[in-house]
Amino acid sequence: MLKIKLAPRGKTHQITYRIVIAEDRSKLNGPVIDDLGFYTPQTKIIELDKQKMADWIKKGAQVTFGVDRLLNPDKYPKKVKIKVEKEKVEEVKEAVKIEETPAEEIKSEEIKTEKVQA
Repeated sequence: MLKIKLAPRGKTHQITYRIVIAEDRSKLNGPVIDDLGFYTPQTKIIELDKQKMADWIKKGAQVTFGVDRLLNPDKYPKKVKIKVEKEKVEEVKEAVKIEETPAEEIKSEEIKTEKVQA
């Protein structure tokens, strides 16, 4: 099965990606069938031959997740981290402690009453 993949090239901190057609199970730096373009993450430049890509998709090539995310960023929204204030976290922890202590006291009282009755 043919896939449209990102093949890494370049140095460790100066990496670029070639957008290529290759076999599904081939290595990232293995043999490629066709070269469609490139992507440079540092400058956010994407150069792609869309006509070639459309032809390969008609022939049955499938787009990998990485390439799809690159070409359709609206399809994959960015995850947003929720910031929690320290005061709220402390309040929640205190509330949990308060709720736990009566239950522990009830258990200890039940154990005492059982011993007395026996």
